[in-house]
Amino acid sequence: MFDLEQSRDALRRYEKALAAGDRVKIVALVEELLDAGVAPLDIMTGVVAAAQRTIGERWQRGEWSVAQEHAATAMAMAATEAVTARLAKTPATRGHVIVACAEREWHWLPAAIIGCALRGGGWETTLLGPATSPQRLSHYVQDIGPVAVAISCSVLGALPTTRRFIETSTSAGVPVVVGGAAFGSDPVRAKALGATAWAADAQGAVDAVAGLPVVVSAVPPLPQARAREQAALELSHPHLVDRIRRQWSVTADSEPGPGQAALRAAARDALPQALYAVWAALLTGDTRPLSETATWMADLLASRGVDAPSAIEELTTVLATVLLDYPLSVELVGDHFRLR
Repeated sequence: MFDLEQSRDALRRYEKALAAGDRVKIVALVEELLDAGVAPLDIMTGVVAAAQRTIGERWQRGEWSVAQEHAATAMAMAATEAVTARLAKTPATRGHVIVACAEREWHWLPAAIIGCALRGGGWETTLLGPATSPQRLSHYVQDIGPVAVAISCSVLGALPTTRRFIETSTSAGVPVVVGGAAFGSDPVRAKALGATAWAADAQGAVDAVAGLPVVVSAVPPLPQARAREQAALELSHPHLVDRIRRQWSVTADSEPGPGQAALRAAARDALPQALYAVWAALLTGDTRPLSETATWMADLLASRGVDAPSAIEELTTVLATVLLDYPLSVELVGDHFRLR
């Protein structure tokens, strides 16, 4: 049993080892918890994922660098591998599930946690790793004949490729469970993209897989006008991002003042998310990604000393100008890219 006090103590020890960059201590802690009878899913959600959320918040506030975040993620994967190795020693008693991230989705840790949860629930699992192509998924679906495909999607920019995964799987009659931050807190986006089921968390994924139909039909096409415009935006994405970067004062090419280099770098890294939010709204009909992204970017800027409301207002104008040839997108930005 993993009570609240034990969970807090384990999380404190884990975060201390993370801050020290001590991979050996992290793996040793995981092994200690497993030996003590703590459920693998409790370790993954109550310790590893909880610490990872804190790390993301520290980057958002400018307290941690991208390099520190990546190093911490590598250690989190080491912890996940220790849990996975222990789970592999117990026999699978249920069907085969493929777990993957679609192209452009490099956040593999949430998918690995889903894989651990399913394996702990008795399912045989094959984990394809981050940024998998639809062709690779198709090969595995044909070779394995899984009972389901589970797709983790953390970033809005991977929703189009997640849709392609859904098409690939359902065309073979295989049901699909999706989840992750890009889908938000309810099944609206998942349903719009044609997923068979949506899961809010790892345990929800286990429950969803258990309740799936044996066979599904291929998903119908998305609304043509919106899908066509999203595809055009995707094709022109690098060019559009560059135009926005040069026109938005926060990211424009100029000599940064004292202490502004880190701000400029963070803003440029975040800038594509504004276009990804437009993609998401076009594909799913859900406009919330626009206000969610505007608010997220404002928080990032405010933590670095920028007048965030003014910066977001300016970015909205720049987006409307750059996207002038994309009428549905201009309408979405004008109506919904604002602070919540």
